[in-house]
Amino acid sequence: MRAILNRFLPFASLIGLFLLLSLASPYFLTLGNLSSVIRQTTVITIMAVGMTVVMAAGGIDLSVGSMVGLTGVCGTMLIAGNYPTALAVLAAMLAGAACGAFNGAAATLLRIPPFIATLGTLGIYRGLTLLVTDGMPIANLSRDFGVLATGTVLGYIPVPLVFMLATALVVHLILKYTKLGRYSYAIGSNAEAARCSGIRVAPYTVAIYTLGGALAGLAGMIEAARLVTGQPTAGEGYELRVIAAVVIGGGSLNGGQGTVLGTIVGALIMGLLSNGCNLLGISPFVQQVIIGSVIILAVTLDEFQRRRMR
Repeated sequence: MRAILNRFLPFASLIGLFLLLSLASPYFLTLGNLSSVIRQTTVITIMAVGMTVVMAAGGIDLSVGSMVGLTGVCGTMLIAGNYPTALAVLAAMLAGAACGAFNGAAATLLRIPPFIATLGTLGIYRGLTLLVTDGMPIANLSRDFGVLATGTVLGYIPVPLVFMLATALVVHLILKYTKLGRYSYAIGSNAEAARCSGIRVAPYTVAIYTLGGALAGLAGMIEAARLVTGQPTAGEGYELRVIAAVVIGGGSLNGGQGTVLGTIVGALIMGLLSNGCNLLGISPFVQQVIIGSVIILAVTLDEFQRRRMR
């Protein structure tokens, strides 16, 4: 019974927060505001879906925010050179995949703890982005590029929502029906036991980080499309929100847990918190305090559950 309650706690929290904001602000339930929440949450959600696989395997990637800036700049540079948007998005995802593969290799082949490895690459990727752009944004882009963030399908479905749902579906299928997904949970639960059972931990870990990097590249292009510019500082601080979304949704920093649906709920909770604070006139500095407090609370609950299981 307790396990069922813990599983549905994020869903209950989302519903409760939704009802609370509906009563607190007359502007919350407007179509324009809800559409804005979806568009603003998409980038974090796509990144968090990739982070779900990484954290399920017992890893963590602190460099995803820097990847958003780097991949966004790579893609917008191609668009500025009159290359098709589809090609630019593919190139951005490949650049993100390369960054993710490097993170995975550093964590496995060099045996550097993922926290330290990705903390280092956080600075490397951000520095490379600033070096390539000289700290200046990539501007004068085609207005059609903005469709990735502001367009609609069938007249009312936001394009970012389509990307988010497609990403969530693909990763859900990977986690549920492929070796990569099953091995992610096995590696995160006990890497040594997984190795003894015949799982090649290093190659699968690199593949997991590569997937997370590719999704960060997609998120980077959607982020760039929101402003129709390639900002070298884009994604700063996003890693905190991404990790919070996964943990709130039932993922564990200790590995072996996490679902795509739970992560989406966690990301929506973060998005509603931010939107509600803006509608109620709460300082953005207070929002940072709230986000940090939510992370500590979620991790505390996860650790408490693990102790009871032992």
